[in-house]
Amino acid sequence: MLVSILHRATGVAMGTVGLALLAWWLAAIAGGEDSYARFLSWFTGEWAPLGYLFGIGFTYVLFQHMGTGMRHFVLDVGAGYELRRNRRGAIGTIVFAVIATIALWTWLLVGKA
Repeated sequence: MLVSILHRATGVAMGTVGLALLAWWLAAIAGGEDSYARFLSWFTGEWAPLGYLFGIGFTYVLFQHMGTGMRHFVLDVGAGYELRRNRRGAIGTIVFAVIATIALWTWLLVGKA
């Protein structure tokens, strides 16, 4: 049940916050170099820790929503309704989201080998 609620919450978060971030990015591009530099400063300048925190959180939300969506797809085809398998799948989505987020941000920050 928690994973189902997380799926809905992450979908709403990506739809509202993600759309606002996209609109801000597009407005910054349309506003010229200074406007775009101000936008980038949230991710590379003095506000970078806050930008990284937001980026990591948004990445977790994306992976959580994706993992839970795949779990719901499996349930929609009629598999995975046994209590033990269902619980394992629910825990698996959270573990997947955490590991995928760590892996992506490690790759982004440490280096693209």
